[in-house]
Amino acid sequence: MISVIIQLILLGGGLAFFMFGMDIMSSGLEKMAGGKLESALKKMTSNKAKAILLGAAITIAIQSSSAMTVMLVGLVNSGIMQLGQTIGVIMGSNIGTTLTAWITGMSTMDAGESFMVFLKPENFSLVLALIGIIFNMFSKSDKKKSLGSIFIGFAVLIWGMELMSMAMDPLKDMLEAESAAGGGTIGVILAWFNNPVVGVLVGAIVTGVIQSSAASVAILQNLAATGAVTYGMAIPIIMGQNIGTCVTALISSIGVNKNARRVAVVHISFNIIGTVFCLCVFYLAKFLVGLFLPQLGLFDFTNLQINGFGIALVHTIFNVAVTVILLPFSKLLEKFAYKVIKVDEESEEKFTFIDDRLLSTPSIAVSESNSKAIEMFNIAYQSITDAIDVVNKYDEGKIKNIFECENQLDIFEDKLGTYLVRLSREEMSAKDSDTVSKLLHAISDFERLGDHAVNLYKVAEELKEKGLQFSAKAQEEIKLLSNALYEILTITKLAFETGDIAVAQKVEPLEQVIDRIIKKIRAKHIERLSHGDCTIELGFVLADLLNNCERVSDHCSNIAVLIIEIDKKEMDTHEYLYSVKYSDNTEFNEAYEEYKAKYYI
Repeated sequence: MISVIIQLILLGGGLAFFMFGMDIMSSGLEKMAGGKLESALKKMTSNKAKAILLGAAITIAIQSSSAMTVMLVGLVNSGIMQLGQTIGVIMGSNIGTTLTAWITGMSTMDAGESFMVFLKPENFSLVLALIGIIFNMFSKSDKKKSLGSIFIGFAVLIWGMELMSMAMDPLKDMLEAESAAGGGTIGVILAWFNNPVVGVLVGAIVTGVIQSSAASVAILQNLAATGAVTYGMAIPIIMGQNIGTCVTALISSIGVNKNARRVAVVHISFNIIGTVFCLCVFYLAKFLVGLFLPQLGLFDFTNLQINGFGIALVHTIFNVAVTVILLPFSKLLEKFAYKVIKVDEESEEKFTFIDDRLLSTPSIAVSESNSKAIEMFNIAYQSITDAIDVVNKYDEGKIKNIFECENQLDIFEDKLGTYLVRLSREEMSAKDSDTVSKLLHAISDFERLGDHAVNLYKVAEELKEKGLQFSAKAQEEIKLLSNALYEILTITKLAFETGDIAVAQKVEPLEQVIDRIIKKIRAKHIERLSHGDCTIELGFVLADLLNNCERVSDHCSNIAVLIIEIDKKEMDTHEYLYSVKYSDNTEFNEAYEEYKAKYYI
C-alpha cells in the first residue's frame, strides 16, 4: 500500500513538473514572439491555409492549444476578430499541439548504448538548464533572458516526464508477474481500454481534468513505455484527448458575448465530429481487414504494442487528417455555431473593451492596449482639429462631434487606464513593460486634448453669442497658428502610431515655434489695443484661445518626449528638454529654424 502511495506521489509530482515546465516555456516563447502574434493573427486569418499554418505556429510558440482557444475567445469578445477568422486558426492549433508529443516521445525511447543516447532529452536538458540559468542571471538582453526561460522550462518539463516514467516502472514488473501467473487485476483494467468508447471517455476525462492534452499524451506515452498499451488501446484515448482539451474553451466562454461563445462551439464540434468520423472509419477498416485477413495476407496491427513515438505519430496523423477532412466544411461549422448560439435580432451584440482573457497572454494584451490607445489619440485628434475649425468658422455639426469625442475620451481613459494597471502586474518582456508605461502616461494627455477642444469651442461660442469678430490682421495670425497646430498634432499622431523616434524629435522644435507665435500674437494684440484697433473684451477671448492652443502644443510635446524617453530607457523629461533647448543640438536648431521660417509672424 505504501509503495502504491509513493508511486502516485511520483506520478502527481512528475505531472506537476511537466505542466510547470510547459508554463515556463510558454511564457518565454511568448515574450520572444511579443506583439508579432497579434499582428500576424490580424493579417493572415483571411486565408484558410494561412490561418491553419498560423494557428499551428502560434500554438507551438505558446505551447498550448487551450491557451490559443482562450486567446481567440478573448479577441472575438473584444470585437477584434470575427468568428470565421478563428476556424482555420483552431484547426491549425490542433496540429501545432502535436509537437510536444514528439519531444516527450524522445524521452520514452530506449536508446541503449548507441549514439541515440545523446538524443534523449534528459541527457542534454540539464545542460540547457545550466545555460538557461546563466542567461537569466547574467544576461542583460531581454531576448536572452526569455531564451533562458525556455531552456529552463524545457528541462523541468523533461524531468517531469522522467518522474512519471519512474512512477510507471513498477507497473511493468507487476504486469510481467501477472502475465506469468496467468492474469490479474491490472491486466483486466487495461483490457477495458480495448473498448473504443471507454478509451475515448478516459482520454477526454483525464485531459479535461488536467486541462492539457500535452500532459495527458505524456502520461499515455509513459504508460506505453511499460509495454502494456497497444495501438488499439491508444488510438481511441488519443481521440478522446482532443475532446477533453475543449473543456478550457467551455470555461473561457462563460460570461462572453454570443459571437465569442460560438468560438467554443466551433472548437468542440470540430473535435467531436473529427473523433466520431475517424473512429468509425478506423474500426470499419479494422473490421474489413479482419474479414479478409486470410485472403490478403494482412495482419491486425492494432494488437501490436505502441511506444512514445508511435503515440506521437498517431496523434499527428489524427489531427492532420481531421483538419484535411473538415477544412472544406469550415463554413458549415460556422453555420452550425450560429444554429447552436442563435442570433438575437432584438439586442445588439456588445463587445468587451479589451477582454480580460487576453491578460493570460500579456504580449497580445499589450498590443491590443496599444491599438486602443491609438484609437483614443485619433478621437482626440479629430476633436482638436474640429475645435480649431470651429474657431475659424462656426459649424454646428463639428460642435456636436467635439462633445461626442469628449465623452468617448473619458470612457477610454477610465477603461484603458484600469486595464493597463491590471496588465502592469503581469509578467512580460521589458519592451512590453515599456509600452505599458508609455500608454499609462499618454492616455491622460489624450484626454486633456479633448478638454482643450471643448474650451476652444467655448471661445467660438462666446464670439458668436457676443457678436465679436477679430480684426483681419488678427484672423491671419490665428490662421497661421491653426496651421502650426494642425502640423504638430499630425506629427505627434504619426510618431505615436509608428514609434518613430526621428518623427517624435520634430515635435519639440515646432512646439517652441508655436510658443513664439503665441507670444508674437499677444504682443501684436497689445499693439493694436494701444492704437484702438482692438477691444479689451476681444483681448479676454483671445487670451483664452491662445492659452488653450499653447496647452495643446504642450501635450503634443509631452507625448513626443515620452516616446523618446521610453526608447532611451530614461524618464527624466526635464533633463531631455533642457538638453535639446539649451545645448548645442544641431538637429533641434535646424528643425527650429525651418519651422520658424515656415510660420513666420
